[in-house]
Amino acid sequence: MGVVRSSYYNSTKSRSIDIELIRLKALIREVFEQSNGSAGARTVSAIVTHQHDIKLTRYRAVKLMAQMGLISRQIKSHKYRRCEEFHKAYGNILDRQFAPTAPNQVWTGDVTYIRIKAGWCYLAIVMDLYARRIVGFALSDSPNTQLTTSALKMAYHIRLEPKGVLFHSDQGSHYTSEEYAKCVAKCNGMSHSMSRRGNCWDNAPTERFFRSFKTEWMPKNGYDNIDEARQAVNDYIWGYYQSVRPHSFNEYLTPSEKKRLYFNKNLLSTV
Repeated sequence: MGVVRSSYYNSTKSRSIDIELIRLKALIREVFEQSNGSAGARTVSAIVTHQHDIKLTRYRAVKLMAQMGLISRQIKSHKYRRCEEFHKAYGNILDRQFAPTAPNQVWTGDVTYIRIKAGWCYLAIVMDLYARRIVGFALSDSPNTQLTTSALKMAYHIRLEPKGVLFHSDQGSHYTSEEYAKCVAKCNGMSHSMSRRGNCWDNAPTERFFRSFKTEWMPKNGYDNIDEARQAVNDYIWGYYQSVRPHSFNEYLTPSEKKRLYFNKNLLSTV
């Protein structure tokens, strides 16, 4: 019959089912779907290893995801429009020192646009650099000072009015305005730092968050309306980014985990 004897006998042998491999693949699919199809092999391996206590290397994750046909969303480039008018700019006090030693030392803020059927809406965030945790955000149909002050006020109240925070932003008119300066002045001891004009790398962690949201969560053609966009932003920040998505800066802990470890460590040191 043209079949090698050893091949024939090998095909008649029953093969045991690898239950552990089936479970691992099911977990990988669960993690991938929880990320809305955005998680790559590095993120999947980190979540499975750290949150489910199952050792999974990045390279094995690549192989298994390929077998399962799980492909992360492709990263799209984005060009930011430069704002030509401003009121008062401040010096670059932060100077790319993106690794504070405790929460509420350095916050950063920025604004991005989100496509909706009617045109655009705008998202402003405030990030605590210690754990890359989002502490304030606001969404509006206009990228004005009211949008950025709303995000800052949310952060200030959520963090129980901390003292002496350094807030860093770009030189957009919604940050250089007199109204925003008054808002910063009302925050106890807060000082304002600004990126050099046209230099997005001076605020890289905040820019990176926007890139993650748009490539990991936002549909290619945006949202139907601002309400749908607002719900998606809430789902991403509270449901995924803060408590599920590992961050390389945090040694693959989530922002919530890193914040919790900091306060647990300091609580124990005072006992």
